[in-house]
Amino acid sequence: MADRDDVALDDPVGESLRGHHAHLARRVGRAATYRPEVSTFSTVSADPGPAEWADLARLLGRGELADMFSSPAAPPPDWEPVFVLEGLQMVWSGSGESETGVVELGADSVPEMLDLVARTRPGPFWPRTRELGAYVGIRDEGALVAMAGERLRPPGWTEISTVCTAPEARGRGHAARLIRGLATRIAARNERPFLHVAETNTPAIALYERLGFKTRGHVTFRGFRVP
Repeated sequence: MADRDDVALDDPVGESLRGHHAHLARRVGRAATYRPEVSTFSTVSADPGPAEWADLARLLGRGELADMFSSPAAPPPDWEPVFVLEGLQMVWSGSGESETGVVELGADSVPEMLDLVARTRPGPFWPRTRELGAYVGIRDEGALVAMAGERLRPPGWTEISTVCTAPEARGRGHAARLIRGLATRIAARNERPFLHVAETNTPAIALYERLGFKTRGHVTFRGFRVP
C-alpha cells in the first residue's frame, strides 16, 4: 500500500510520538500515549506481546480507554472492546492557494473551540489538543462558526483534523476554505497534508476529493477498556 515516502503513514501515532510530538508523549517501555487533555491516542509496537500490553495498562491506568488509532493486533482477551470505526486515510495532491477571512486560534479561543466541537462532534478534541499544531477558524460577527487544525505529525506529513462548521453556518464553503488554507500552510514547510475520515461519511469524502485528496487506504480505529 505504501510508497517509500509515505511509509510513516502506516503508524502515524507512533511516528508522531517518536518525533515531532515527543514533548507531548508519555511512555512505559514501548507503549506510548499523549499527555492528558492533549489526545487519547495510544500506540504499541507492530507485534506487541503480553508484556507490552501490560506496559500500556500501567501507562493508562485501570479502567481507562486505550484509543488505538489503528490497532496492530488484538489486546489480551480481558480488555473490553469499546468501539470499532472503519475509515479511510487520504493524502493531498492538490495545489495550494491562500484564503482570506481565516484566523489563527490561540489559547484564548479554547472555550469557543470546545463549544463548537460539542455542537458538531467532528471527533476527539480536548482542552490541550490545540498544542498538536496550528488551528484556524472563521468568525461571523465575532462568533467562531468553523474551524480545522493540525493533529498527527509523522515525519514529512501533517494531518488535517477537527474540520467542523456550526449548523447555522453550513453551506457557505467554510470547510473548504479552512482545508485549503491549512494544506497551503503545510505544503509551504515542505510537508504533505493527509487526513482520516469515516468511510460512511460520503459528503466529507466527496468534499476532500474535490479539494485534491486521494484515498491511500483503509484504517480501522479501535478502542478498548483497560482491565
